[in-house]
Amino acid sequence: MPDRDASVREDGRVYPRFRAVLDGFPAYRPGRTPVSAGGKSHKLSSNECPYGPLPSVVEVITEAARSVNRYPDNGAEALIEAIAQRFGVPVDHVAVGCGSVGVAQQLFEAVGEPGAEVLYAWRSFEAYPALADLAAAESVRVALTDETHDLTAMADAITPRTRMIFICNPNNPTGTVVHAAELAGFLDRVPPDCLVVLDEAYREYIRDAAVPDGIEVYRDRPNVAVLRTFSKAYGLAGLRVGFLVGHPAVAAAARSTMLPFSVNRLAQAAAIASLAAEDELMQRVELTVKERTRVREELVATGWAVPPTEANFVWLRLGERTMEFAAACEEAGIAVRPFAGEGARVSIGDPEANDAFLRLARAWR
Repeated sequence: MPDRDASVREDGRVYPRFRAVLDGFPAYRPGRTPVSAGGKSHKLSSNECPYGPLPSVVEVITEAARSVNRYPDNGAEALIEAIAQRFGVPVDHVAVGCGSVGVAQQLFEAVGEPGAEVLYAWRSFEAYPALADLAAAESVRVALTDETHDLTAMADAITPRTRMIFICNPNNPTGTVVHAAELAGFLDRVPPDCLVVLDEAYREYIRDAAVPDGIEVYRDRPNVAVLRTFSKAYGLAGLRVGFLVGHPAVAAAARSTMLPFSVNRLAQAAAIASLAAEDELMQRVELTVKERTRVREELVATGWAVPPTEANFVWLRLGERTMEFAAACEEAGIAVRPFAGEGARVSIGDPEANDAFLRLARAWR
């Protein structure tokens, strides 16, 4: 019988053995819920929509709740049909998951194995490194230039082992974007057997006409796929539903690694209803875009360096003072998302929340 290396803890007991990658593995840190300051607090740490679901969507959720004793449609056929119709793509080009991060995990599981590389900019969405580690893939990180993707450097970093590349556009947490011409030039350099994922969680907030729509980009490129979510602009963060649009082989791979029933009955119903109410929802998005412009302009006017953003947040490069700033915000009842030693991401909330943050930012500056 082969030797078994026991896992011995500080208390002297022997415990079950787990993968070595879990030793010191950093758990995903959700945005903090703020402490109360004089009875009022503002959560600007998770890029959530500040407005609740539309009444028509709430009605659908309520009705769907009557059937939660039954499993949801594992294939999410009605939802996939609605997504396909909305974006003008075949149904076999669509896959769904538990938020866009869930679909991203499905892709990591589909490509990950020892020796495989996954390439992405850094800093970008903080879940990428953890998903790569769990999928036994090696992360290759390429530093941002001027707070956005350096696509030339990323293309130079591609090797025969590169299986997948993530481009977060707009980038989280900086809000910066990649334009159509530079993206096309980059894609022309990517080998056809390497999957490029355009992570477009904040697509609905983009107003820069030079930013490409990934749904249009993917159509003529079999190795390109697009991630979208109902968590942000659609205001369904608590229900966790996202989707992928890609060519059949890519969508099939994502579906094959999906945890059964991971898009629940309420999420499917709410997402379908939200697509039907999209015109009304986009009016709320426009309110956020206007507030985004106001917040950034006021920050710049008071001396802050804030890169142009096409998402529903702003990025403050604070370096070593990041945690000091986050603590000052929390003391004022405002939760932001700090990245120690780098900067803070601040979501755009409703006008009252934004005003509270701007007062703090002016005083702290």
